[in-house]
Amino acid sequence: MEKRELLYEGKAKRLFLTDDANLVISEFKDDLTAFNGEKKSSEAGKGALNNKISTELFKLLDSKGVQTHFVEMLDDNHMLHKKADVILIEVIVRNIATGSLTRNLGIKDGTILPFTLVEFDYKDDDLGDPKLNDQHALILGLVEHQDELDKLRRVARQINAILKPYFQNIGLNLVDFKLEFGKDSNGNIILIDEISPDNCRFWDIESGEKMDKDRFRQGLGGLKVAYEEVLNRILGK
Repeated sequence: MEKRELLYEGKAKRLFLTDDANLVISEFKDDLTAFNGEKKSSEAGKGALNNKISTELFKLLDSKGVQTHFVEMLDDNHMLHKKADVILIEVIVRNIATGSLTRNLGIKDGTILPFTLVEFDYKDDDLGDPKLNDQHALILGLVEHQDELDKLRRVARQINAILKPYFQNIGLNLVDFKLEFGKDSNGNIILIDEISPDNCRFWDIESGEKMDKDRFRQGLGGLKVAYEEVLNRILGK
């Protein structure tokens, strides 16, 4: 499968058409952005690591009955997947308080939440990805009806129930993560985008060390080493 015309370029990936109208190719970039694009950099090899990590996690979720866009990894930086109409809602799943939850609500950083929190953000960079409630999402026409919002929450919790113990078994706390969804050619809601240290927070269970993009956000350094460690644990190395 060869990539054809560029369809879209985002912060972390380029999306290309193929000769199959229902399949596209994502090229994972080495670019790094944070704070709604205000902080930018690049880390050689980061894109390939995210592609490999996402591939393994999509395979895991597929095996557990979660519908995703994943088809196959073509090479280090390219993934073949189903074309989908993006739902402009970022679904945030939180197990431990940190980041904006701590800043906005004053919950102490590192607090284990009494239950898994699922939040919606409006996927709009110009507006700074503001928080959404169900009525906002319906008024904006981001979904067709309430049942679709309920499904986003239900699938997000299903994914968390799979990934949280999976990462615990390899010595990582799944602190929080962002999911994106779309509709395939049949109108089914499926998981899209990626699952990687770019959109998940991983803390080492023993040391508490951050193994994700917070290393870039907070200027900690060692981002590529951390991503490589996450991949190695997933692969059992």
